[in-house]
Amino acid sequence: MAKKRKNKNYKEKESSSNANKRVVVNTSESREEKKSLQPTVSKMGKKKSRNIGTSKSKEMLFGKENFILMGIAALLVLFGLVLMSGGTQAPDEWNTNEIYSSRRIIFAPLLILTGLIINIFAIFKKKKIS
Repeated sequence: MAKKRKNKNYKEKESSSNANKRVVVNTSESREEKKSLQPTVSKMGKKKSRNIGTSKSKEMLFGKENFILMGIAALLVLFGLVLMSGGTQAPDEWNTNEIYSSRRIIFAPLLILTGLIINIFAIFKKKKIS
């Protein structure tokens, strides 16, 4: 026994001679409608290139204050990393006062976090419209 296909374009037609004969039935448009359809033609004549997504005025997303705050934040993060790094001890020395100093453990991470918070504030700050 042949499997039945479940497709909307096929319709089974039973007759006495061929019990499983499949007939294609087009349910969309008639043939006259297909012949009368024409492709669309541009009324502009020549094709002009369009810049999608650009506005007429070149407006910046951030203002001057935003960039100044972002620069200050970047300098704070860099200064915190410099304070956290380095040391004057030799590689075979172990100086716990220098390794676990409050400059490396407390002050430098606070500077880095302060810089990151200022940077987040600078990104979300709306620029002044003049």
